[in-house]
Amino acid sequence: MSEAAVTMGAGPARTTAAGRTRALARAELTLLGRTRATLAAAVFVPLIMPFSLRSAVTSMNLKGTGLTVGSVLLPSSVGFALLFAVYGSLVSVYAARREELVLKRLRTGELRDVEILAGAALPSVAIGLAQCLILTVAYRVTLGVGMPERPGLVLLGLLCAFVTWPALAAVTASLSRSVEGAQVAAAPLTLVSLVGSGTFVPLELLPHGAAPFCELLPLTPVITLVRGGWSGHLSAHDTVGALVTAVAWTVIAVFAVRRWFRWEPRR
Repeated sequence: MSEAAVTMGAGPARTTAAGRTRALARAELTLLGRTRATLAAAVFVPLIMPFSLRSAVTSMNLKGTGLTVGSVLLPSSVGFALLFAVYGSLVSVYAARREELVLKRLRTGELRDVEILAGAALPSVAIGLAQCLILTVAYRVTLGVGMPERPGLVLLGLLCAFVTWPALAAVTASLSRSVEGAQVAAAPLTLVSLVGSGTFVPLELLPHGAAPFCELLPLTPVITLVRGGWSGHLSAHDTVGALVTAVAWTVIAVFAVRRWFRWEPRR
């Protein structure tokens, strides 16, 4: 055996960013499974809420809006998944790992900051994506919702959402001193998004004075792109506006994480 072969065989094993992130995500998924309250809120709440909302949507006056029960419920389900499976659970995860000094210890190793945050977020993002797929199939069977007319818009909306909402969760977790405090800190954005982003009530049914403000909320462009991508009725002006708002929130959230995220507990 040559000297070069011996040297190569004796060297340390090289790891990649993707491999390190996957390994951290597997460990985080195990920890998430042991936290029953967080897991239950992430898995079951987004699946139950759309069915409880169906009767309310059925009673809405949708004439003249171009909306159907299915076109209202499907984007709402995406919103529920983002708010509870992704945002709500990750606020608790980031706060808990910070208070347990897990994040501080991980930073002393080979992992980069973005890998630590992404690895912690991947299980929640995967749960949220799975819920979107399950509910889409359910609506296709029960409400006859077809395939999206413009799938590119749906994909763009989800792509921005699955970057923006984990980043917003990290920023929110940095505002508190404990896991319980992080859950309280997450409540305002969750409630505002439920009421004003077209999740409970479509923007078309909101008062005219409230709609322009609600269009600027971080969840609104996602709901708009998913709904418009499915129905194919979103105008070019509204498409550009939703895309610009979604990208702007993504940039703001990522910048805020880089600037203000806390890796260590406050003492």
